[in-house]
Amino acid sequence: MNTSLASSLVQQVIQRRWLGKAFLALLTLLAAWKMATSLLDNPLLFLQQVVNGLQLGFVYALIALGYTMVYGIVRLINFAHGDVFMVGAFVSYYSITRFQIHLIPKTILPGLPDSAALIIGAILVIAVSMASCALLAIVIERMAYKPLRNAPRISALITAIGVSFFLEYFAALQFVFTPNFITYRRPISVVTWAIGPNGVTTLTGDAPPEGTILFSNIALIIILTSITLLLGLQFIVRRTRIGKAMRAVAYDKQTARLMGINADGIISTTFAIGASLAGAGGMLYAIAFSQIFFWMGILPGLKAFVAAVLGGIGSIPGAFVGALIMGQAEVLSAAYISTPLRDAIAFSILIVVLLVRPTGLFGEPEREKA
Repeated sequence: MNTSLASSLVQQVIQRRWLGKAFLALLTLLAAWKMATSLLDNPLLFLQQVVNGLQLGFVYALIALGYTMVYGIVRLINFAHGDVFMVGAFVSYYSITRFQIHLIPKTILPGLPDSAALIIGAILVIAVSMASCALLAIVIERMAYKPLRNAPRISALITAIGVSFFLEYFAALQFVFTPNFITYRRPISVVTWAIGPNGVTTLTGDAPPEGTILFSNIALIIILTSITLLLGLQFIVRRTRIGKAMRAVAYDKQTARLMGINADGIISTTFAIGASLAGAGGMLYAIAFSQIFFWMGILPGLKAFVAAVLGGIGSIPGAFVGALIMGQAEVLSAAYISTPLRDAIAFSILIVVLLVRPTGLFGEPEREKA
């Protein structure tokens, strides 16, 4: 009798995921306690870390959106996506240093104000990076993924890993991007503001005043660009014919074909849009951290994948929210727990999410098609 009762209790614990939920509750309480004590001890330092986490999270969001779009359409985890992000960073670097695309507006219109010329030039560089990554994604999809459209998912997944390694080590060749670390040349000057009780002051190389939070134009550019691209993506998906076709193919590819939708073309378009966002993210990441190298896309790509799973892979708002959470988790972990452990803590989020809510925060269980 006691054995039967114990077995029944164990089954209940397994079926209802009580262990995972208890573990999540414990982690949440520990994190809340640590953040509360840190906020009380030094609120300005805590707020500074939150600002830094926002900057990183918005970059992750641009990568995560590509993951979630491709998965929503073809149920493929495109592990080469992080390396497309790397290519975007390098394309923007050569656009600035070798082709000086950011100076074109001032060259064509000498009377243009310097600030306007810099903004337009930076937009041109981002556009070149986005277009280059979109073209690269179309080539990858046509050559590597399209032939495996009806193959088992594991075949496409292994192919994605192979494409990822190819891009990394091809980029490391001396005549391509070189295996060296390269200092990124920003197209704009960095301006840092100190926000405190006395208002906002612009720093000119001196030490920041006591009791202030630092906020730079780089962080502002990253946040505004990411929000603009997210809104543009939402408009495409919800308000355009291409977006309707994307949703139809995501729901039922065969029926979409019967309705006259070019499913292969829509899949290629989805890859291109996701890769263009990664290209923009690559440039923004390089502007923020000013160093690029051939395997720089591995960790940001994996963390963006975790962010997409956290938010609910296949959900665009979920990927965005998950990326912001990942950015905060990484920065706060480095600041208050351990810098070497920040990556481990970020990836632990994936384990917890899969234990407690496998569909993610915004994800829904797959529906049966009629």
